[in-house]
Amino acid sequence: MHIVVLDGYTLNPGDLSWAELEKLGTVTVYDRTPQKLVKERIQEADIVLTNKTPLTKETLTGLKRLTYIGVLATGYNVVDVKAASNQGIVVTNVPTYGTDSVAQFVFALILELCHRVGKHGESVSADGWSESPDFCYTLSRQIALAGKTLGIVGYGRIGKQVSHLAQAFGMRVLVAGREGRLAEAREESVERVPLEHLLATSDFISLHCPLTPETEGLINAERIALMKPSAFLINTSRGGLLVEQHVAEALNEGEIAGAALDVLSVEPPGKDNPLLLARNCIVTPHMAWATFEARSRLMDIAVGNLAAYLQGNIMNTVNSA
Repeated sequence: MHIVVLDGYTLNPGDLSWAELEKLGTVTVYDRTPQKLVKERIQEADIVLTNKTPLTKETLTGLKRLTYIGVLATGYNVVDVKAASNQGIVVTNVPTYGTDSVAQFVFALILELCHRVGKHGESVSADGWSESPDFCYTLSRQIALAGKTLGIVGYGRIGKQVSHLAQAFGMRVLVAGREGRLAEAREESVERVPLEHLLATSDFISLHCPLTPETEGLINAERIALMKPSAFLINTSRGGLLVEQHVAEALNEGEIAGAALDVLSVEPPGKDNPLLLARNCIVTPHMAWATFEARSRLMDIAVGNLAAYLQGNIMNTVNSA
């Protein structure tokens, strides 16, 4: 059994072990795989694991040995699932490993928007406090969360956990999303509202919906116009939920107060991405999922998925191969 990991570095930069995976077969781990080398590297593979390296229809065509693709993430749009199904290739993902880590990171971003802790720490290190005539000073408006309204767009596992944290901070929570998900919200001290009402009344708006044809460009100029000038936008879901040029223009023109984004439409972004230099915009490099604890769980679940498949008990499959 030949197992190929196409882009193992982001999951395991050296602080985890592939030992449990190696018990299941002969393992070849590549830190990264450029697209031009994908087919060559998986030509003789029975099993392929990928995080963000695309497996297209063209890549999968003609692979006679490949029977299983394990996506080392929750989102699986990097795989042409239809093409895989047509070739009888099982595709699995890891749906629940990072809920707590991403929710925690949402509040890291929110608190940074409220307090600019990094900016103040850098100021102190540059002698700003030593040279101050006062016992304290601030470089930005300081914002209390208690009593503020958080709007959550998408009420799956992460959205729900963000709601719990928000309520611990004394925030009012509004949610908008799919009906099936929102049935649970009625029992958890949050208010279900239409998206337009959420945008118009929330002080902080956090996106937690998947990227689909319906949600692509969800936050555009028309919807930004509904938001308060004092509102902050947080996105730890998918960059394509934003029309990035519209958000950058809104920030630069003061139509909204700020944004904190852990995802962009193209990753890594081009240097010309308008959000990188936008006013009051914090951009982090898609790291909300990447705590040691979350990556350890991801590794364990991914190996468990494969072990179950080899025993004829498929888990976390996303197709019907």
